[in-house]
Amino acid sequence: MRAAHITIGELSKRTGVNIETVRYYERIGLMPDPLRTRGGHRVFDDEQVKRLTFIARSRRLGFSLKEIRTLMSLVDQGNYSCDEVSALTLRHLDKVRAKIADLQRLAKTLEQISAKCDGGTAPECPIFDALYDAAHPTLSHAALPLRP
Repeated sequence: MRAAHITIGELSKRTGVNIETVRYYERIGLMPDPLRTRGGHRVFDDEQVKRLTFIARSRRLGFSLKEIRTLMSLVDQGNYSCDEVSALTLRHLDKVRAKIADLQRLAKTLEQISAKCDGGTAPECPIFDALYDAAHPTLSHAALPLRP
């Protein structure tokens, strides 16, 4: 039995996804074009609620939009195996673990430069000195992950 169609606002409330994000997912093809009322308003059914919930949960787990598109294409085609889904998930897990290692190195570096500060009132600051010093060993390119 199908529930009544819901508005984009109600879809947003049920899934926790911002209305503009829902529209974005429609534009990039992650969400199918919704039905529209005679007045042109979007209306969504239970399948679209499930799909958006899947996307939102995947995003919270850190999957990229490309990875989600791959997962959704497997579902949409209906000919996927658990092995395929597991392989994609394990590749994502490897990326998460690499990010954790980067964050741990970053935390260690911040601890090291923060420890050099005695909290005094003098204008000299060892933290600024470390940030300005390109040769500082704890701030080398190898020690810190770069953000795109």
